[in-house]
Amino acid sequence: MKKGDKMASKSTRQKSPPTGRQKELKDFALGEAQTNYPTTYSPKILEAFDNKNPSSKAWTTFICTEFTSLCPKTAQPDFAKIFINYIADKKMVESKSLKLYLFGFRNHGDFHEDCVQKICNDLAKLMKPHYLEVIGEFTPRGGIAIFPFSSYSSNEKQFVNLREQRMLNYAPGKYSMDLSKLY
Repeated sequence: MKKGDKMASKSTRQKSPPTGRQKELKDFALGEAQTNYPTTYSPKILEAFDNKNPSSKAWTTFICTEFTSLCPKTAQPDFAKIFINYIADKKMVESKSLKLYLFGFRNHGDFHEDCVQKICNDLAKLMKPHYLEVIGEFTPRGGIAIFPFSSYSSNEKQFVNLREQRMLNYAPGKYSMDLSKLY
């Protein structure tokens, strides 16, 4: 087949009716021709989808290596890695919406601990997971690194126990990344 023939065959193809997968994804912003990047923090950006395996217990981890927010006092930028670890129940967070949501903190002035707590609260409200934890590993400024940790669990005993255990055993780098690889 010549190059011209190949092009012609592509242009004469007809669109097939939407598949189940296409119907399932039709309401998501992913794949849009233009992505609108937020300029302010907004939990409304977050989207969730149905967990196809709600009877299975599995960890999902997201690592945002380029998180930025603003110091509420000086308006100077703060930089961090944000680790989000969760065990889904019926809903899971859609990754592009999460990326855009996290990007929205770029012009948001809040203390490190408050940013991490807001992320945890917003994701818990969106998904109602079995378990969720958010860890911020902020780049040192003024010689001090701040590593806030926030968690959420459902009322199921095993997840309440998991939350208590991880809170009691938390240490910087324990549930995220070996600190020797951080910088």
